[in-house]
Amino acid sequence: GVAAAGSAGVVAGAAAHRPALLLAALFVYGAGTATGLLARYAGAELAPPGQGGRATGTVLVAMTLGAVAGPNLVGPTGALAHAWGIPRLAGPFLLATAAYTAAAVVLLVWLRPLPARPEPAAKSPGGEPASGAGPHGPVRGASGVVTGATVMVTAQLVMISVMTMTPVHLTGHGHGTQTAGLVIALHVGAMLLPSPLSGLLADRVGGGPLAAASGGVLLCGGLLAGLAPPASVALSACALVLLGIGWNLALIGGTALLTHAAPVETRATVQGLADVGMSVAGATGGMVSGLVVTGSGYPTLAVAAGVLALAVIPAVALRGSPR
Repeated sequence: GVAAAGSAGVVAGAAAHRPALLLAALFVYGAGTATGLLARYAGAELAPPGQGGRATGTVLVAMTLGAVAGPNLVGPTGALAHAWGIPRLAGPFLLATAAYTAAAVVLLVWLRPLPARPEPAAKSPGGEPASGAGPHGPVRGASGVVTGATVMVTAQLVMISVMTMTPVHLTGHGHGTQTAGLVIALHVGAMLLPSPLSGLLADRVGGGPLAAASGGVLLCGGLLAGLAPPASVALSACALVLLGIGWNLALIGGTALLTHAAPVETRATVQGLADVGMSVAGATGGMVSGLVVTGSGYPTLAVAAGVLALAVIPAVALRGSPR
């Protein structure tokens, strides 16, 4: 509902040529869209026991469909806005107003009251003691929360750092913007399309092994990006695909760890704080990456980011320690 109101405000600000209204409405719109990525937690929360990973994957695939369809609707929505006397670039916000309104209605009608999800008795789907279970239950639960958040924040920092500078790197070596756009499109697809398989793996083997594997995949992506010859678009694309897959493993594995470990009464707050950490990491990575490339070059950035990703492996390995 907040996102719908914000997008309607953007349209109103654009139509009235009021920059202050436009910017204020964008702030409201952005606050509302934060629910999009948080929806993966809701999917895991409402799924039957042992199917939380697959539910998370389903939500992320739905996000993929939206990410693919959205840019292709810029033209038609712009034409509709122009026909109504509204600036063309406000057209996508007409679509956002309708889409978020529909989403709010669906949630109010079909998820009210919220379906109850039975809590697992003693073990999480990954075979680990649930929060509060066992001799070190509370400690293990707290460590699971910290580990899950650490995995997601680290992967976000690594992925954004390299992804942000890759188009700059490619165009700086003579490749066109269309080529750079294709590489980024492949990267975004790799970030989200493997979600059903990643979710199934999370349910079968647990979030810990998935999160640990993400460190190795992100390392391979960073090394390939840094060592690939600038003339090779194919190798750069492969590197960005590996970074996308590694990010996907980290997101679903970290989500599983955090969701299973967080106490029920504070779970939503913890999940929201973890996503705030991801946003801050992404913003930091985007800013720092430019400074690193300016001072040391793109290969240094990519290799350093890949090595940093290895930090998730000891974080996962130590999460069960009572200390």
